[in-house]
Amino acid sequence: MKLVRKYELLLLCLFIHAAFGCNKKIGGDEPTASQTPLPSLDRWTLVWNDEFDGPNIDATKWSYEVNGNGGGNNELQYYTDRPKNSYIDSGKLVIQALQENYSGRNYTSARMRTLGKGDWLYGRFDIRAKLPYGTGTWPAIWMLPTDKFYGDWPQSGEIDIMEHVGYDPNVIHASTHTLKYYFKINTQKTATIKLTNVFTEFHIYTMEWYSDRIDCFVDGTKYFSSLNDSTGWQAWPFDKRFHLLLNVAIGGDWGGVKGVDNSIFPQKMEVDYVRVYKKSN
Repeated sequence: MKLVRKYELLLLCLFIHAAFGCNKKIGGDEPTASQTPLPSLDRWTLVWNDEFDGPNIDATKWSYEVNGNGGGNNELQYYTDRPKNSYIDSGKLVIQALQENYSGRNYTSARMRTLGKGDWLYGRFDIRAKLPYGTGTWPAIWMLPTDKFYGDWPQSGEIDIMEHVGYDPNVIHASTHTLKYYFKINTQKTATIKLTNVFTEFHIYTMEWYSDRIDCFVDGTKYFSSLNDSTGWQAWPFDKRFHLLLNVAIGGDWGGVKGVDNSIFPQKMEVDYVRVYKKSN
């Protein structure tokens, strides 16, 4: 009788596990922004964010650059504001680059910005994103000066939180550009970090901006620091407000060094969230 009773209890446990336990996902989909709690950061206060949970891109937070000017880098795409180049899908922003003939260009994409809708001086910026792949792609998460107080580029500065070129897979770049320190005179401040899965998994690209330095991280690992050398605005114009940009370029002076592989399209950068924090008092 004891053996029978144990056998019956074992069958009951197996039934309960099958009925309830097997419904639990193991692995499964990427968590959406609404499922991902805001980070517990004692030193920071959330002041602006987009979780991309609505059906459409929030026009109160984002605008578009619409042109085929090449982004100042001889890029090959035409940036549009069309839904086929940028849209919301399953709680994520998608910027999609396409191979198509459009307004004299052979590729289209989107370049979105928070200009006049999100402008900040100092703070922490967290962007959770998954990148496109393939030779010729050039995605970027970056910042430009809102008011160009010191003059046109590079005088008023540029902050590159994340750049990636498809012909150099999984190498993430962070940089700052100023009149004294920028790439055209080979004095830029820059660093890289090697990852293994930027195309298949989301990573959190972070920039912390203070009056004396700018630090960049991936998933909490710091790999770049640009210091204020206190020699004037030519070296440090980062004392004025900046806005955020998200884009996928095709080709160009850097992204197109090894050409463009037309077999890879369409290509997407997916952004799970953008969160901006100010230092807590």
